[in-house]
Amino acid sequence: MGFSSNNLIGSIPSTINNRSSLIVLDLGNNNLSGMIPKSLGQSQLLESLHLNHNKLLGELPSSLQNLTGLDVLDLGYNRFLDQVLAWIGAVFVNLVILNLRSNLFSGRLPSQLSNLSSLHVLDLAKNNFIGEIPVTLVELKAMAQDQLNIYPLNVNVSSLYDKRLVVITKGQSLEYTRTLSLVVSIDLSDNNLSEEFPQGITKLTGLVVLNLSKNHITSQIPESISLLRQLSSLDLSSNKLFGTIPSSMPSLTFLGYLNLSNNNFSGKIPFIGQMTTFTESAFVGKLNLCGAPLVTKCQDEDPHKKQSAIEDKNGSDDIDQWFYFSVGLGFVMDILVSYLILATKKSWCETHFDSVDKIVKWLLRGRATYTINHLRMR
Repeated sequence: MGFSSNNLIGSIPSTINNRSSLIVLDLGNNNLSGMIPKSLGQSQLLESLHLNHNKLLGELPSSLQNLTGLDVLDLGYNRFLDQVLAWIGAVFVNLVILNLRSNLFSGRLPSQLSNLSSLHVLDLAKNNFIGEIPVTLVELKAMAQDQLNIYPLNVNVSSLYDKRLVVITKGQSLEYTRTLSLVVSIDLSDNNLSEEFPQGITKLTGLVVLNLSKNHITSQIPESISLLRQLSSLDLSSNKLFGTIPSSMPSLTFLGYLNLSNNNFSGKIPFIGQMTTFTESAFVGKLNLCGAPLVTKCQDEDPHKKQSAIEDKNGSDDIDQWFYFSVGLGFVMDILVSYLILATKKSWCETHFDSVDKIVKWLLRGRATYTINHLRMR
């Protein structure tokens, strides 16, 4: 049953469950208000529920737990409030799409989300979730597979409604229909999530979109980020990430959108490979980064410092050349004088070696004095 985008007003009628064979219910993009009727939980054959983009509010009725066959649950852009994710993860184990975006849901993300082994799209953005991102997300098995194989195209829904979803990717809203099978997405942006970057996420190698922006996530980005070879869009902006940008990141050859701005990164940007396709906007903010594409040069790229190093080397070469020329000239003269001295008198021989010792000491003192004066003049 599809009534999306029809400017419907009022509340969802309690008689909505009168059709016992109801498999798809799409009431999205209307002006419906009020709460979800408890009677909706009696539509136990329902597989796809779209109530997105309305003015619905309140808690989700517990009767929805009867809809154990749901593949798609799209409640985004309403004013629902609850701490419901624990039972969603425990009951809707067949979910392929879970969209709770832009509501008033709160609490911690429960470990039960890991039960959603068929999950293809997880969008919990713009809510009030707190705490750490559960390490159990690594158990979202469908997201760890090739994106061409993980979407169950044999879902028993004849309508195309269950294959329609708006996904925020590459910084913009895109509606996917028949190509939805190519999107594997986690969007937890704009919440109050904290703690460390969830390294387990890098094992979800089928991910195409990852958005953790506008949270309070700390620590460094792990080098294992390069395992997400199918990533097309990565947004980690406006967090508390620090350290250097992983040197492995340029190997993400499918990455078309990157936003690392407003973090605490430092060091040189690994501006090679795929990273050369991004502009300064991907790195701006309170960063201590340097190198292309930023105008801030790294120390080893500063032409003035390079020139100073060249001058230091040239100055050192001049000192060495002067010293070795002096030593060479002294020994040539010494050989000539030695012959005359040794050929005349033995006492003069002793005098000769004393003279050689004094000459060498004089040359060494001269080189040291020249070096000190040269450095003071720089």
